[in-house]
Amino acid sequence: MNELSLFALIFSAIRLATPLIFAALGGMFSERSGVINIALEGLMLAGAFTGAVVTYEAGNPYIGLLAGMLAGAALAYVYAIACIKFEADQVVAGMAINFLMIGLPALISGAIYDSSGSTPQIDKVNLLPEFFNRLSLASILAFALVPVCWYVLYKTPFGLRLRATGENPAAADAAGVKIIRLRYIAVVLSGVLAAAGGAYLSIGQSSLFTRNMTAGRGFIALAALILAKWRPVPVLLACLFFGLTEALTIQIQGVFKLPSGEDIPVQFIQIIPYVATIIVLAGFIGLSRAPKALGIPYRKEK
Repeated sequence: MNELSLFALIFSAIRLATPLIFAALGGMFSERSGVINIALEGLMLAGAFTGAVVTYEAGNPYIGLLAGMLAGAALAYVYAIACIKFEADQVVAGMAINFLMIGLPALISGAIYDSSGSTPQIDKVNLLPEFFNRLSLASILAFALVPVCWYVLYKTPFGLRLRATGENPAAADAAGVKIIRLRYIAVVLSGVLAAAGGAYLSIGQSSLFTRNMTAGRGFIALAALILAKWRPVPVLLACLFFGLTEALTIQIQGVFKLPSGEDIPVQFIQIIPYVATIIVLAGFIGLSRAPKALGIPYRKEK
């Protein structure tokens, strides 16, 4: 591999890791508060669809990005009500959000644009800008967000309360922390960040929304979060690893041949990131210690 192709691979890995970084950091806040966020996939789809539609209609990618984040916040709030107020099973409620967002965008798109498969193409001038034709503004923001999240989580009273809520909510409650309100804030914040990652897919990487365009990235982001042990800097490294595996699948298509001389079927190459996710989780999940109160509804004693 020459130097030029190596740099192309690195920049490709960064671009592909960008939506994972947003989603994984969002999931980190939710799960640090004690709420499992299986709904990252659905939240990303909400951001991707809303961002594409608003960008197409308004002709402004920043308004589209903001609208996508607001859509993610609204959907995450619904998820928070189900899990926190009504104490629904968090995994089941999260999967319900995911299934909802697989079908709902197609229904709305079909009603508005007479096409359930995709939204109309966004003009290139209305996409998020790129620098040096390599990195988009969203990628730079994703990297900048990592130290910000680290500071918030470990150096602020909010971060201390958040971590205490995920580890021992009863003790945190006794110390005066408003557990329920803090969990609502954390889940909504996770929706904002995950939706930002989804919006980047439609108005940063692509120029439209296509059905189920996240293609499991929400689950990969969740795997990166577990691999990183719910810490911001390792989250960045884990997402870059998964971004690199996806970039490699693009680079090696048509390069390697079967013994018969035919190209390896592209489907076998495209499953590499997902196989890597399974292998990494199988090998490292036992080494990760989740927040002790993760997935446990909190009932305030009267």
